[in-house]
Amino acid sequence: MAADKDREVTFELVEHIGVFGKDAKGWTKELNRVAWNGGPTKYDVRSWDEGHHKMGRGLTMTKQELLDFKNLLEQVD
Repeated sequence: MAADKDREVTFELVEHIGVFGKDAKGWTKELNRVAWNGGPTKYDVRSWDEGHHKMGRGLTMTKQELLDFKNLLEQVD
């Protein structure tokens, strides 16, 4: 299990979709399309530093999961 913890994470930011928040340190909460570790592109919600070099923990979704999430958000008052 230690090998997984030490494995380098690679990513390609394929499409920047938008920003929906910013903290005092300049990190932004974003929706992007990202390919992680050479895998298929997924929709990705997480915080990023200004240069997109460092990121916080996030949530990745397929297109169908994103559409289902959108439907849930539309129910929020």
